[in-house]
Amino acid sequence: MGQSFAFDRAPGDYYAGAATAGAATLDGVCGKVTSEALTTAAGADYTLTLTNSKIGLASNVVVSVANGTNTTAGIQVCRVQPLAGSVVILIRNIHASAALNGTIVVSFNVL
Repeated sequence: MGQSFAFDRAPGDYYAGAATAGAATLDGVCGKVTSEALTTAAGADYTLTLTNSKIGLASNVVVSVANGTNTTAGIQVCRVQPLAGSVVILIRNIHASAALNGTIVVSFNVL
């Protein structure tokens, strides 16, 4: 027998928000956060703290990252740490020499 999951949004529907100084608030089980304009150096990390009442210590939060206005190739999710009411997401610029030069979009699903 398979498990069933209850979602608070219809398929294809998600919450969207914007980060300021590495912080955003979205209270849904799925969504997208657009970062502020970043200049994160090559090899350095951007940390996003997402406040979300749907997240608990035992939550499994699946995260992906894509370019918004940033054109520097090489960004990856390095760590996802769920806490009570939030998650800390570490994004690394893995480019060998170029800094990030715009926004990134962090997508998440809380399971």
